[in-house]
Amino acid sequence: MTDPVPSRGFRGRRPAGDRRLPPGQYETHDFPVLSAGPTPRTPLDAWDFTVRGPDGAAARWSWAEFQALPRETPTVDIHCVTKWSKFGTTWEGVSVDTLLALAEARGVRRADYVLAVCDGDYTTNLTLADVTGGKAWVAFGYGGAPLEAAHGGPARLLVPHRYFWKSAKWVRGLQLGDDDRPGFWEQLGYHDRADPWTEQRYAGDP
Repeated sequence: MTDPVPSRGFRGRRPAGDRRLPPGQYETHDFPVLSAGPTPRTPLDAWDFTVRGPDGAAARWSWAEFQALPRETPTVDIHCVTKWSKFGTTWEGVSVDTLLALAEARGVRRADYVLAVCDGDYTTNLTLADVTGGKAWVAFGYGGAPLEAAHGGPARLLVPHRYFWKSAKWVRGLQLGDDDRPGFWEQLGYHDRADPWTEQRYAGDP
C-alpha cells in the first residue's frame, strides 16, 4: 500500500529523455518506503497464501510449502504513482502463472478479475490479464536478500507494468472473481487500471 508522501531521506533525479521512464516520472536510486498504516509483522510459522476461486474453492500453501515452489528472479523497472521510478530492481518469488496453474489443478476456477488480499486489511484489484503471461509474481526476496517488512515482506505482489500500489505489500492471497471489485486506493479515487505509460493515476484519467 502507498501514501502520497515519500519517506524521509528520499533523493531523486530527473534524467533527460530516458525511454524507460514513463511520462511524468523521475528516476531514483533510493527505494522510498510508502505505507498508509503500520507495518504488519506476521511470523513465518503463521503465514500462508491462498488462491480462492469465485465459487469458494481454494488452494493454500504454508510458508514452507510456498518456499518449495518453483522460483523466478525477475529484474524489472518499477514506477510509483508518487512519480518516482526505479530501474533494474531484482526480485525472487513465485510466478502468479505457477500459482494459478497449481490452484486450477486443485479445482480452483479461474475468473476475469483478481483481488489481492493483504495483512493490514489492504486490497487492490487487477484483471486476470494483468497478472498472467509472465507479468506478475508473489515476491519474497529483493536484491538477493529476504524482502524486508517495510517493503512488503515476507511477501508482496509484484506487478511492475502497473503503478506500484498494485504491487500490494504483505500479500496473503488472491481472490478470483467474475466481477471487478475496487480495492483500498481504488475506492478512494485512484485509477482502476493504473498504467504508468498513459498516466492512469486517478479515476477519470483516460
